[in-house]
Amino acid sequence: MIAIDLGSNTLRCITYDCDTKEWGDEYEAIVKTAENLHVSKHINENAVHRVIKAIKAAQKKLDFTSNSVSAVTTEAMRQAVNSDAVLDEIFKETGLRFKIISGDEEARYTTKAVKTRLDILELPSSSFTLVDIGGGSTEIIFYNNGEITSKSFNIGIVTLTDMSQNTQEIEKNLENLLVPVREYIDAYYLSHKKPDLFVQTAGTPTTIAAYLQGMNYKSYDSAKINGYRLDIHGCTNVMKEFLKMDDEKRSFYVGVGREELIISGIIIVKKLYEVLGYDSSIVIDDGLREGIALSYCQKV
Repeated sequence: MIAIDLGSNTLRCITYDCDTKEWGDEYEAIVKTAENLHVSKHINENAVHRVIKAIKAAQKKLDFTSNSVSAVTTEAMRQAVNSDAVLDEIFKETGLRFKIISGDEEARYTTKAVKTRLDILELPSSSFTLVDIGGGSTEIIFYNNGEITSKSFNIGIVTLTDMSQNTQEIEKNLENLLVPVREYIDAYYLSHKKPDLFVQTAGTPTTIAAYLQGMNYKSYDSAKINGYRLDIHGCTNVMKEFLKMDDEKRSFYVGVGREELIISGIIIVKKLYEVLGYDSSIVIDDGLREGIALSYCQKV
């Protein structure tokens, strides 16, 4: 089967064999679905065209004819007032019908993928804090022996970048957006024990982990990312180095279309270490699309 995650910044596809439980070919493209969404409340035509172009490229690379497909989309489509029309246009042009999933569903799928990977790596998985920073939202998830407590916040690397002119504005705007996040975390810590393990998934922490291991966008290897221990000092050092680079050099490491977004992402990551009260985290490459695949195969 093929699992597809159309996020607020990235389209991610992967093949998975339900019988052998083996991952196959994958495809990823920056589409910036949430571009200017915080102002217009609409998915703009440029974003729609980027998504359609990316899907058609994926259809050329992956075998869509002999595989069933499970395609979901998240925060950008949840927020946009024109999401139905956009998804109809995507279906008309590509034949793919996307389902808008809720923040709770997104959290369940992502947690499933992360816990499965932690188990494979033989890392503690009975209790952990999970952060998933996306283009239009950030999910903070607490997992405790099968119980999931999660909340989605309107903090995304695309939207935060769109509303900010420089790093100072990013930090200022983020501080305002973090007010409800702090309240949510404080309330959870009052009623539950803070998990010992902090786990991060999504593009920003995986990109930081890749850079610290000498990888660039083209040489990215998920096997070297899964289980990587990332501390806040590593994030700080990577941000300093990225800020010294021009856009062309930065895109070599983070991918074309993410050269500006990565700074917002790192600032969010660093702040969440502080807000959550951790010094280091485990980085996991698996996320929503893998969770979609695993859940699909359990039902067939």
